[in-house]
Amino acid sequence: MLDRYKSPLSALAVALALAAPGIGHADAAKDLGVAGRALTFLENGPTGKATLGVVFDSSKPASVAEKNAIMAAIGGGYAAGALTLVGKPIDAGDVAGVSGVQALFVTGGVNYGAVGAVAKAKKIIAIGSDMACVRSGACAMGVETEPKVNITVNRATAAAVGASFKAAFRMMITEI
Repeated sequence: MLDRYKSPLSALAVALALAAPGIGHADAAKDLGVAGRALTFLENGPTGKATLGVVFDSSKPASVAEKNAIMAAIGGGYAAGALTLVGKPIDAGDVAGVSGVQALFVTGGVNYGAVGAVAKAKKIIAIGSDMACVRSGACAMGVETEPKVNITVNRATAAAVGASFKAAFRMMITEI
């Protein structure tokens, strides 16, 4: 008798998962909003119009999809307090030649080590939505918005790129 219900229950579970795609998945627009606001808490951070390099791996569909979602959220300019972010897509293979950006947003699946090395050498803060990037020391900051907002800062990496955050911000984040 239990086998008779197994198939319909499996179908229901799949239907619910497809009907609610936002549950348990990162929302690039929310991640961008949190990252943009966090940049306003940098001591001597960017103001006015600032370029956010969105680093992606063109060989990984999920990375490209995240880049596309972030670029769509930025549109012609994304306002975060006194800061307006404009986007510049950067293929991970081209990150060594990056210029004219005030921060990098690293999408999932990118070779974090290579991007982190460039960010440190050029003194650019790297932000990612994958906490592995922060734990590895490649990203100075990580943002998560699902299921709740969480901002993690890697102290050593932030110091290496010259990023110092205001005291009010440091009380709201996790530092590693």
